[in-house]
Amino acid sequence: MTQEGTIAFGPSAEELIAASPIAMLMLNPAQIVQRVNAAGEMLLNQSAQMIVGRALPDLVAMPPGYGAGDAPFAAYDAHVALVRGGHLRADIFVTPMVEHPGWTLLSMHAGAAAHRVGSRAQGGGARAAVRIAAMLAHEIKNPLAGIKGAAQLLARSNGDQGGGRLTKLIQDEVDRVAGLIDRMEGFTDTRKLERKAENIHAIIDHARAVAMSGFGDRLSIGEVYDPSLPDVLVHRDTMVQVILNLLKNAAETAEPGELRRVKITTAFRHGVSVAAAEGGRKLSLPIEVCIFDDGPGAPAELVEHLFDPFVSSKPKGQGLGLALVDKLTRDMGGIVQYAREGTPEQTVFRLLLPRADGQAGELGAA
Repeated sequence: MTQEGTIAFGPSAEELIAASPIAMLMLNPAQIVQRVNAAGEMLLNQSAQMIVGRALPDLVAMPPGYGAGDAPFAAYDAHVALVRGGHLRADIFVTPMVEHPGWTLLSMHAGAAAHRVGSRAQGGGARAAVRIAAMLAHEIKNPLAGIKGAAQLLARSNGDQGGGRLTKLIQDEVDRVAGLIDRMEGFTDTRKLERKAENIHAIIDHARAVAMSGFGDRLSIGEVYDPSLPDVLVHRDTMVQVILNLLKNAAETAEPGELRRVKITTAFRHGVSVAAAEGGRKLSLPIEVCIFDDGPGAPAELVEHLFDPFVSSKPKGQGLGLALVDKLTRDMGGIVQYAREGTPEQTVFRLLLPRADGQAGELGAA
């Protein structure tokens, strides 16, 4: 640290902050801005000359839960008020600078690429689409049942003569379409989930056992658990389904004869929260579950739409597994993110979930 109260950075650090597309502000222990990059100037709609040297509260009204100091902080999809006027929604991260006690790096990503689930609410159009999908699924299954019944009667009447192979094909295809509709109906279920305090490690272990008995020949699964984690507030069966879907997603990326290596980790993350609704209170999501795999990851052109229904990079994929993970995680009040991290890079799906805190309850589907 120099006598003027600033940190002497090497060129690489300077260039990294300056080139970042994410707005970044470097704060000294007194919460005075010492550096800001071009993205920060654009986000705050002020020049660096006007920003540097000013206290953070004179520029931005930080979301609830933020405390000055060198403690890490994260808020997803937060409502941020600019002191000069205007509001924005952004993911906010405050990272301590370990080598310089009290100094922090504040980053704000408006319209973040991280996939957020917990704060998204369905408007009238989305709710109407859900109702239409439910109606269509119900109406389509009725004639499918009739077609299958007719094929079975035809097969019995013909015995082994002639059309046995074709009637079997009809039945198989009816079953396949009905199975697809069953999965689609998962998106139309708007019933409230009764969430309870659960041991997340017991849930993970159960899902792992189910996965290994089904498609485990393509997986090698390891765990790194934080044994001190408090109970999580979830719907147990729904949480098992979420983890199973993510493990199956990893298994499906393995080539024939290949073993996909998976690691499941748990941790407690202080300060992570998400906006409950427009102007609503913040929801704390400190329980983190990560599922890593050494697969190739999603193609770059699909990343932004990875959790959308019917989006898949797999030749035979239906694009419903990750979309259902999205929906079910949101129903439990959590968020899910996809990223490529580490060296060498690995795929990671990160689940951030509410802590039980001794309170169970119901949560409507978002």
